[in-house]
Amino acid sequence: MIEFPLSQVELRDFVVSALGEDLGLEGDITSSAVIAEDKIFTVAMRAREDLIVSGLPLAVAFFQALSSDITIELLCEDGAQISAGEIMMRVQGPAQAILSAERPALNILQHLSGIATLTKRYVDKIKQCQAKLLDTRKTIPGYRKLAKYATSCGGAHNHRMGLYDAILIKDNHIAAAGSIRKAVHAAKSAGHDAIEVECDTFEQMEEALECGATRILLDNMPPDLLRRAVEHVNGAIPLEASGGVTLDTIQEIAETGVDFISVGAALTLSAPAVDIGLDFEDQ
Repeated sequence: MIEFPLSQVELRDFVVSALGEDLGLEGDITSSAVIAEDKIFTVAMRAREDLIVSGLPLAVAFFQALSSDITIELLCEDGAQISAGEIMMRVQGPAQAILSAERPALNILQHLSGIATLTKRYVDKIKQCQAKLLDTRKTIPGYRKLAKYATSCGGAHNHRMGLYDAILIKDNHIAAAGSIRKAVHAAKSAGHDAIEVECDTFEQMEEALECGATRILLDNMPPDLLRRAVEHVNGAIPLEASGGVTLDTIQEIAETGVDFISVGAALTLSAPAVDIGLDFEDQ
């Protein structure tokens, strides 16, 4: 099972903030006006298309935040592949609380499951190759842990979480330092052993190899050049392909023999939300 990334404090703060945005100071004035306080409701959260589930702990937290009398029956878990029509969870309790939590719970579940579902499509395209799919830092600010969790639910591997946990020397670092050699030397002098360098050309890749890079990101290279790079490096260090990767191109890229393929905005900024509904069940 994939570990949910938010601490209890982070989860509470997320839920409080999202509910506050929707309920404001007045609360759910529609539900309060038309539904009796003692009305008990049972609803089923149902997939309306085939999807990969991601975000159930958040959905549960939204409902439970509004009433201690709500009970939830989970019928699947994050990372599960389910079909249209399958029920993900049942929720029973005060109708006002359930309807007040409905939209925030569905919004985050549809969004994260959308990322996971699209990620799985990318993963399936390269399942016969050795390459692993990576996500990137191209996430909505404040949502990185959740977006990367969603890609994990879809079968991807997390690249660095932020600027703080891995060295990746990119084109602007190289320009500021003066050369790949100078940038790598500076990183080594600062005490870093694992050093990835972004290279746009074969010549840059050779320079990065010569000065001790431990991983190379091959940026926007066509498949023939990727294949040449794989042959040249011959397994000495891992190679990562990146830049403009799509569902139509990822298999050809993987077949060049690279170790990793990173996909950024297409997954974590642009994945369409999946269709999930909350349906009333007769008592």
